Amino acid sequence: MTNTTKKRIRKGDIGYFKAEKKRKLIITLILFAVPLFIFFTSLIYFKTRMTIWTVIAVVGCIPACKFTVDLIMIWMRKPMDRNLYEKIASHAEGLTMSYEMYMTFYEKSAYIDAFVICGNTVVGYSSDPKIDCKFMAENCQKLVRKNGYKVDVKISKELRPFLERLDSIREKKDSLEEGIPFTPDERYPDLSRNEMIKHTILALCI
Repeated sequence: MTNTTKKRIRKGDIGYFKAEKKRKLIITLILFAVPLFIFFTSLIYFKTRMTIWTVIAVVGCIPACKFTVDLIMIWMRKPMDRNLYEKIASHAEGLTMSYEMYMTFYEKSAYIDAFVICGNTVVGYSSDPKIDCKFMAENCQKLVRKNGYKVDVKISKELRPFLERLDSIREKKDSLEEGIPFTPDERYPDLSRNEMIKHTILALCI
């Protein structure tokens, strides 16, 4: 029997923005619907707004407002071009990759199409014309190192050099990963070192 179970799209997967927009929209509507239902039901029943149920309804809107902000943030992000993804993926077979990310720091934010993680090497590509590659790479590197992974992070706005770097990393994959000590995180025992670095980077993204 064919398994028709749909794989859940997670942060770092192609299609994440599209899936997350739909998910956050549904949650936001539900979170608003519950307090509005309470408010109008109590209004109809008691014939006045001056009840404890009005207070409960107002307080109940706080989570909905928070999700509205998240929804606006994700709604502004454009999905990764499918042709670009396929071009990058064709050079990244067997490598730990992350796609379609919007990385945020207090001072600056930027869209990053892809990261490759291999050993202590982390290389990203961004089609965002406004990205400050040096700033984003340095701050990403700083935070990943604070989590115990001694990586060197580079981000490029040039696609061809990035694809060439993917080819080089793929050819040298074993040597780049060889001899690097790693103790699995007890919170994520199934994740490899590369996947833990990816997980840390994704924590910086919306």
